[in-house]
Amino acid sequence: MKVLYEDNHLIIINKAAGEIVQGDKTGDEPLSDKVKAYLKEKYHKPGNVFCGVTHRLDRPTSGAVMFAKTSKALTRLNDMFRNGEVKKTYWAIVKKRPAMEEDTLTHYLIKNEKTNKSVAYDVEKPHTRRAVLHYRLIAASQNYYLLEIDLETGRHHQIRCQLAKIGSPLKGDLKYGAERSNPDGSISLHAHTISFVHPVSKENISVIAPIPEDPLWNAFSQINQ
Repeated sequence: MKVLYEDNHLIIINKAAGEIVQGDKTGDEPLSDKVKAYLKEKYHKPGNVFCGVTHRLDRPTSGAVMFAKTSKALTRLNDMFRNGEVKKTYWAIVKKRPAMEEDTLTHYLIKNEKTNKSVAYDVEKPHTRRAVLHYRLIAASQNYYLLEIDLETGRHHQIRCQLAKIGSPLKGDLKYGAERSNPDGSISLHAHTISFVHPVSKENISVIAPIPEDPLWNAFSQINQ
C-alpha cells in the first residue's frame, strides 16, 4: 500500500488498478480495511480503527484515494466533495484522438443497474443527470493519446462514458467500447492529482499519485515532462 500523504485527520493512498475502495459483493479485501490495518499497526491502536471512505474510484482505475481518520474529518470531507471543493485531475489514455485538442463535454447520463453501465445522451431525458468534464490533449505517441481531465461533476463512470460517447473510449475499457483489454485487467485511467483546502488546518494541499508501472504510462510521463 502506497501512502502519498498522511496527517492526524486524513490519509491519501495511491490505489492500484484492481483494488476495491470499499467492501462489495465480491468479498475481496477492500482498500479501506488495508488502511485500517496499516493505522492499527503504525500507531499500536487497540480495538477498532476508524477509516472513513470519502469517495471512490472504479476497481480497474488507479490513483489517489482519500480516507478520513476521524469522524469529524469524514463529515467535513464529505461536505467538501459534495460541494465540489475537492479538485481531482485524471490522466486517461485513448486510442482514438478526440476531434478537439481541448474541449468541455456536457452530456446527460443514466445508470443501468443491471449492467452497471452508464449511457450518455446529448439532451436531457427522464432520470438522467447532467455530467460535465473538461479535457485537453497533453501528449501523443504513435498509437495512443494522453488526456488530462478535470471533472466538474461526479457521475457513475462519467469519464469512461463521456469519452466513449465522443468515440474515444479508454484503452482497455471493454465495457465502453475498447477493442481489447489491458493484460492486467485495468483501464487506462489514473486519478493523478487531488487538491483541496485542508478541512482543519486550512492549508492548500495538492497530492500527485505516481503513474502505474507500465511501459506506455512511463513513455507518456517522459513525453509530458
